[in-house]
Amino acid sequence: MTSTSLIKKLIILFLVISGLIFAKAFLMPLAIGGVLATLFLPFCKWLEKKRIPRGLAAFASILVLLMVIVGVGGMFAWLVSDLTNDVEVLKEKIIQTGDRMQDYIFDHLGIPVVKQTEIMNDQQQVVTGFLSTMIGSLASIFTNFILILAYIFFLLFYRNHIRNFLLKLAPLEQKEEMAHVVHKVTLVSQQYLVGLTKMIACLWVLYGIGFSIIGVKNAFFFAILCGMLEIIPFIGNITGTTVTILVSAVQGASIPMLVGIAATYGFVQLFQGWVLEPIILGPQVRINPLSTIVALILGELIWGIPGIFLAIPLVAMFKIVCDHVESLKPFGFLIGEIGIRKNEISTLRKVRNWFKK
Repeated sequence: MTSTSLIKKLIILFLVISGLIFAKAFLMPLAIGGVLATLFLPFCKWLEKKRIPRGLAAFASILVLLMVIVGVGGMFAWLVSDLTNDVEVLKEKIIQTGDRMQDYIFDHLGIPVVKQTEIMNDQQQVVTGFLSTMIGSLASIFTNFILILAYIFFLLFYRNHIRNFLLKLAPLEQKEEMAHVVHKVTLVSQQYLVGLTKMIACLWVLYGIGFSIIGVKNAFFFAILCGMLEIIPFIGNITGTTVTILVSAVQGASIPMLVGIAATYGFVQLFQGWVLEPIILGPQVRINPLSTIVALILGELIWGIPGIFLAIPLVAMFKIVCDHVESLKPFGFLIGEIGIRKNEISTLRKVRNWFKK
């Protein structure tokens, strides 16, 4: 590769990232709608086979999505209401812990309690400003939500039209390969979302059993929290476990219980990495950890929190395209996982067959 070619590619990459940032308000709802539309595509096709008009099938998909959102929200509200029974006790223990921390800071760092209080007040003002900004953005969130629902409906309704448009872009001799790429891109998005849903359900069970055995208070709430945060790979489950440990410590959990929470996290991660992911997520979805972390960081820098959720499915789609474009194949190789050995494939196949039975 010549230096001129490298510079051109870097300029193109810079322009693409700049375009993604500049067009965030337009592209982000469209991307979310597109990813979710692939999830409901099999359901929509199934309804159409039952002689239901495509428009009604797409509308039914929207209703199912809304019911899922309401169901998950209701479940969280029920779990949080169970946790709020201990709010007063938690407040008292947090105040006691704060007092002990102030005494420790004064004894070891020499910072007076008055100065510490001033610092805390400054931090509270920052938090208050953040909350005000967040409340002010609720209107934007609602607008984007309506846009996402509209995109899901129209992408499902006009899917054949969009597919034919993409095929017309390809030269005659590459139309078949283009159709194959479009199919695989759609399939990999479905596979990721369905696999992620199954993974979260399995993690709920594993964390729920583990936390209940060691006696964690509000075990099912923390199991649901740790499982839901799996949406953000690596970072999410660590965050959920850290919150579980901190809240349990404030509630007066013993050292063995805190160690047990960490041990449960370690066991679940091993089981997830060696059993669940190879079975639930297909090889097309699996991206190596380095590329996953880079994708998450870039997603957050470009599109904020929604970019974190979209990073993995979009990178998986990009990998499919790279694998079918000669000049991009090195990037597909870089993103994908390192090939596993034959004996590992045999072991994974045995485990998969055992779970299917």
